Amino acid sequence: MGNPLPVIICDDSRLARKHMERALAPWNLAITHANHGLEALEAIRAGKGELLFLDLNMPMMDGYEVLERIRSQDLPVLTIVVSGDIQPEAHARVRNLGALDFIQKPINIEHLSRSLHAFGLLEEVTAATPASASASEPILTGTTSNSPIEQALALSGHYQELANVAMGQAAGLLAELMNTFIELPIPSVKLVEAGELEMAMQQSISQSSFTTVCQGFIAPGISGEALLILNGAQPDQLAQLLNHHGEINAQVERELTMEIAAVLIGAFLNGLGQQLDLNFSQSSPKMLDALPRRGNLTRTGQPDRILSIDISYRIEGLALSCDLLLLFTEDSLPKLNELASHLS
Repeated sequence: MGNPLPVIICDDSRLARKHMERALAPWNLAITHANHGLEALEAIRAGKGELLFLDLNMPMMDGYEVLERIRSQDLPVLTIVVSGDIQPEAHARVRNLGALDFIQKPINIEHLSRSLHAFGLLEEVTAATPASASASEPILTGTTSNSPIEQALALSGHYQELANVAMGQAAGLLAELMNTFIELPIPSVKLVEAGELEMAMQQSISQSSFTTVCQGFIAPGISGEALLILNGAQPDQLAQLLNHHGEINAQVERELTMEIAAVLIGAFLNGLGQQLDLNFSQSSPKMLDALPRRGNLTRTGQPDRILSIDISYRIEGLALSCDLLLLFTEDSLPKLNELASHLS
């Protein structure tokens, strides 16, 4: 069978690394995990990786920077990018930086196998090789706690990876619509008190440079609100991005804002629903000039916690930014936790 090929899996999501490791189980590999780009470069220099599977959106050093370092320092490693960013421009950029291939999250095993064999990287081993990931890095499922809040905290890495994939799908649609490149962040997932959230929302609504769109959504056992906050949105920029020609009045500006909101919110919920096997129903979007009624997200008189997923899209070359905030009620946590834990 020969010596195992040294492979590095670089992703800030522990769940994503384990999914990648499981996908690679049919091959004879010696796998090293890296939490971010700097760790991956250290592992390459230490001789731990002839092949690198690389995420793009990571703290400290992202995938683009890693590829630039590999090329500039002539490091001895072949790289395949594995990312939720489906923008054609992202694919083109990583290939120009030397990546052999781009595999979209969630991982398609057939695509992975075709890629590895196309480049002659690996030979399949016998069927006796275990087809499961090693137990070296266990994943918390959050199922041992009786508290939905504690379960959600334990599953925060799962929610971040779910958001990462859904975020990439939404950015892909927005980039296609606007014919531009969307800079993707690392999603922020946390549990917040209702009062803390209301203060932050009130601050954004009160600022004249911010435009906020609100849209409710439901699925079996799940409900919440999506907020899209546009910062620095000028009517002429919106018209240019959405290829609108003609007069721009208040009604047209409103319609352009609603169009961006529909794309981002709808695409994100669709991407999230596909991963959780859910169909989200959405209410009509509306401009938010005042806070929604407290009952929309909280139970009156109770200090509810809200699961918040915060994503800040940046449009390359423009001052315009889009902050997408997904807010799930505390009553939604049991169902969400159940579905998210199955990803393990």
